[in-house]
Amino acid sequence: MPTGIKVHYRRELDFYKTAFAQRNLPQAWHHLERAHVLAQAWPREHTYVHWRMLLFGIHIKSGREILGQIPRLLVGGVKSFVGNIPVGNTGGANVPPLQPMEIQEDLSEILKAYQIQN
Repeated sequence: MPTGIKVHYRRELDFYKTAFAQRNLPQAWHHLERAHVLAQAWPREHTYVHWRMLLFGIHIKSGREILGQIPRLLVGGVKSFVGNIPVGNTGGANVPPLQPMEIQEDLSEILKAYQIQN
């Protein structure tokens, strides 16, 4: 992951941790989704976000999220490695794992700077 993207990725994870500690779960999830969009092209970071999403699902006792994250954990990093990712997908069990999605404008600008976006 290029340093310029990594800075934003880590910032999203820090925002997630802060919101989670404050028990603002919708805001925490929002930042995990944003971290996922930034991390999709890099196996380690992509897999890590899915791990955090799995732990989030366990915390909120969401069977759907837990079951949805397990295959994403197993396959997400591999798809990043071979360059076959659904650009913009937010990574949660509430969206199909292979569905490309519109990227928020600020994230799109970050990714465009590194020619990551289609």
